[in-house]
Amino acid sequence: MLTLINTNKMAPLIGPIGLDYVAASVQEASLEVEVLDLGLADEPELAIKEHFSGRDPELVGLSFRNADDCFWPSADWFVPGLKDTIKTIRALTDAPIVIGGVGFSILAKPIVEYTGADFGILGDGEASITELYHQLKTERRFKDVPGLVWRENNKIHNNPPSWPDSISLGTARNFIDNPMYFKRGGQCGLETKRGCNRDCIYCADPLAKGNRLRLRNPSEIADEVQSLLSQAVDVLHLCDSEFNVPRSHALAVCKELNSRSLGDKINWYAYLSPVPFDAELAETMARAGCVGINFTGDSACELMLRTYRQRHSREDLAAAVKLCRLNKIAVMIDLMLGGPGETPQTVRETIDFIKEIDPDCAGAALGIRIYPGTAMEKIVAEEIREGKDFNIHRKYSGPVDLLKPTFYISEALGQQPAELIRDMIGGDRRFFEPAVETDNKATESNDATNYNYNENLLLTQAIREGARGAYWDILRQLRGG
Repeated sequence: MLTLINTNKMAPLIGPIGLDYVAASVQEASLEVEVLDLGLADEPELAIKEHFSGRDPELVGLSFRNADDCFWPSADWFVPGLKDTIKTIRALTDAPIVIGGVGFSILAKPIVEYTGADFGILGDGEASITELYHQLKTERRFKDVPGLVWRENNKIHNNPPSWPDSISLGTARNFIDNPMYFKRGGQCGLETKRGCNRDCIYCADPLAKGNRLRLRNPSEIADEVQSLLSQAVDVLHLCDSEFNVPRSHALAVCKELNSRSLGDKINWYAYLSPVPFDAELAETMARAGCVGINFTGDSACELMLRTYRQRHSREDLAAAVKLCRLNKIAVMIDLMLGGPGETPQTVRETIDFIKEIDPDCAGAALGIRIYPGTAMEKIVAEEIREGKDFNIHRKYSGPVDLLKPTFYISEALGQQPAELIRDMIGGDRRFFEPAVETDNKATESNDATNYNYNENLLLTQAIREGARGAYWDILRQLRGG
């Protein structure tokens, strides 16, 4: 038997869809599997003890969604909590422990080392965890397990990532309590594909999901939507890096949903790139039930867009907003402020242009979380070699350790960059403003301008009272946007 555990307890609650997919795959392989969901447990440690008091699994898999909250200045780090969870489990079972999930895959080897887990799976877990189970029962040829991070002779080894060319996932979605997640989280997720073929300098998605696009069959996706509808879940969020990359697949998915008349029964949100996005795609998405789009804008300054290696222009952002307006789709633009070369002038150019094109809201995120394996890591390493570490922001001492929340903010923005950006925004309620370092957690949690969803009490309360949708859309409505 395998026990799979959701370790993500961040509120508002987000359903562990990866664990749902993995459990379905394990069952399909004719293995017994049980799920322990700590996200829904009032007392997680007690829930762990009760689960293992009556069970003796042969392998324990932990789903780890987020290594930290990716926001400065909160820099809330979740890896120590994962280590504590593993310590609790170790006292109750001798079964090997394997970690998986997006948060794990970004930082796989150092997380295994830090937490003391036996194994980890970098990339897709569906086939790999089953293969690991069989190897533990037979030859123990761990080199044959795709994506496995494993220990041998006091060393940690890692196999090539598990990114299979084709992807087919279970559609029943019956291993987690999706109705409860819908009640407490306001939405439920699904994937239409995995991987991202973009090369943005900061993004960790290609590290976790691969740099090739692996597309699901649109018919399979529609089957999954119908399964969720049968559970009374009718507000969804697509978890793809960029739903419209490639455009042809996004269009095919929407056409399949429309062929089954699902657009009248569901509301859904997605992340998109500003390109490719045209009138046909916008109209087809709206008919298929799309009610909100979060565009990866990053900046409206051409210099910064090129720095981030974005493929769109500021004019593309303007065109995307207009198409959303025409199709009655709520529109959000995510900004990435403070990257290499950012100045008060480039920030001003971005904020003024966003005000001009008038999206429903814009997230003015300040600071770039630096992940190992990205171009940002190379930029930071070079600056450190040159003795220029003043762009690095962190809440720990000693050498720079990218396992821990570490951020880049251009020193050209001065000693108080958040205040600078807030002054430029000037109270415009379309913007989610960056938090200042003097803000305390209680203040942030009750502030509708706060863009950090982690332990956001205002957002959690709104969902408890019946609000449904993407978190940015709920918050903008709370603000009267």
